[in-house]
Amino acid sequence: MATLILGIESSCDDTSAAVIRDRFLLSNVIAGQDVHRKYGGVVPELASRAHQQNIVPVVDSALKEAGVSRNEIDAVAFTRGPGLLGSLLVGTSFTKGFTAALGIPMIEVNHLQAHIMVHFIQSEISQAPTPRFPFLCLLVSGGHTQLVVVRDHHTMEIIGRTIDDAAGEAFDKCAKLLGLPYPGGPHVDRLAQEGDPLRFSFNKPRLEGFDYSFSGLKTSFLYFLRDRLKEDPEFIERNRTDLAASLQKTIIDILLNKLRRASKKTGIRQIALAGGVSANSGLRKAIGEESLKYGWELFVPPLSFTTDNAAMIAISGYYRYLGGLFSSDDIAPLARMYF
Repeated sequence: MATLILGIESSCDDTSAAVIRDRFLLSNVIAGQDVHRKYGGVVPELASRAHQQNIVPVVDSALKEAGVSRNEIDAVAFTRGPGLLGSLLVGTSFTKGFTAALGIPMIEVNHLQAHIMVHFIQSEISQAPTPRFPFLCLLVSGGHTQLVVVRDHHTMEIIGRTIDDAAGEAFDKCAKLLGLPYPGGPHVDRLAQEGDPLRFSFNKPRLEGFDYSFSGLKTSFLYFLRDRLKEDPEFIERNRTDLAASLQKTIIDILLNKLRRASKKTGIRQIALAGGVSANSGLRKAIGEESLKYGWELFVPPLSFTTDNAAMIAISGYYRYLGGLFSSDDIAPLARMYF
């Protein structure tokens, strides 16, 4: 008999609900929050208020789009963390009420693990083969940059992580210096396609092991612009596309250098990409070239599954449901949550 899982995602500024029947995605509804753009970043209090307004209509839309009633749902999976505590609380509280009313289990999901689990979703837009265990995943988002060995659906080991800024933060903070709107990453990506990635060079960290660092790059970029603007107040305006291309190449080089080393060290050639920054066209192209060069079997998610969404929560919940990994009704959200 088929299993129906309702997924709830509310870790940051997107309210999302999705329904999965076994591994097949029936719906994935997302409500964004444009209110944060004028502040140049997500305002936690505004985010939690918007989640309270959005969650009921979003869940209702997801159920209708899936063509199922709430009484048919077998369990509800929700993001426990990491994320903004107020935002997580909205999703957790809704899940508690929904499952209590229907007498069905609730299933906590780690948001970061869920990003990796998108590779197991089957849908009309994704019928690609799934990775075999173990595989190595480069998880790159606005708040996290990690290298993860995925041993099974529930067992994942972080072998490298950022010690300061994440790659997505580096994109956004440097984009702000270029006068680009928030979120800056997509704007850098767009401009980079028109620029020369070899025009400028910026500092790269020299860390042992597989850990990442991007704060030095951000500082290097800041000082570089400061010095050039003293000589030419129009420097950024004249060179914005080349600056974007050179910045993007530097970040990608840092990411892939560690990934190559991790693959060689572990002997794992099944390589996956996940997280919001995995939508970056330059990164997708570069990792594709690396896979051909090193004989990797590469798994890259559809663009619609790269950013925060409830489909990834639902698929994670599905496998946890099969394993009987249910949550108690006194569970609380966690702003910081580890594997």
